[in-house]
Amino acid sequence: MKRFYNEVTVAEAQDGWQVTLDSRGVKTVQGKPQIVPHEDLAFALAFEWRSQDDEIDPKSFKLRDMADYAIDVVAPHLQGVADKLVAYADTDTLLYRADPDEPLYARQQEIWEPILSAFEGREEVSLKRVSGIMHTAQDETALARLRERLAALDPFSLAGLESMTSLAASLVIGLTALETRGDPRPLWQAANLEEEWQAEQWGRDEEAEDRRIQRELDFLFAHQIARLAQGDAWIEGTRPE
Repeated sequence: MKRFYNEVTVAEAQDGWQVTLDSRGVKTVQGKPQIVPHEDLAFALAFEWRSQDDEIDPKSFKLRDMADYAIDVVAPHLQGVADKLVAYADTDTLLYRADPDEPLYARQQEIWEPILSAFEGREEVSLKRVSGIMHTAQDETALARLRERLAALDPFSLAGLESMTSLAASLVIGLTALETRGDPRPLWQAANLEEEWQAEQWGRDEEAEDRRIQRELDFLFAHQIARLAQGDAWIEGTRPE
């Protein structure tokens, strides 16, 4: 597609900010005004439009796609997305440990337990740790509290959280990352502890490593858009002078 606009600006809109192309507000795929909650995210979205050459590259609009998803898909179904994410808490990666006599168990205790304990204190819930692979249902009171917490999030935070949680197979990691203003990579590394352990024991597979790198990039991107929506993060080069 040929570039069809000249000027890219950011303007205040009702309940937020919107990118404009030659003074026309950008809309989502479903035709809704693409209004975002913070100017930081709006300037980052504007940067994507400004970065286009004479030919527009649709694949380069990762932020726009995520913003559209938050507005068109998440916003009308906040409770449904919250319910989906709470299911991860019932089978959370950080809750399922090796048997105590296995070497992996000590590594899990060292890396996972501080993250999990801090999560429980912050969210005021108690979650059951499990040794082995047999499913153990979590207390419904804890799940209900988490469900209420998630349903109260704004659509952009929830969209970023959904992506981080699914990639990490852990609501504990996802919600902790959402609250992390700094580098979330240690959390991603924690979520991949078992994969790393297996690689140390049996060697690394090049294709598996490539997939893991891409998943890490996707995790970092989801974290960034969630923080941008709250005015806490900047994608390099997007800050206006």
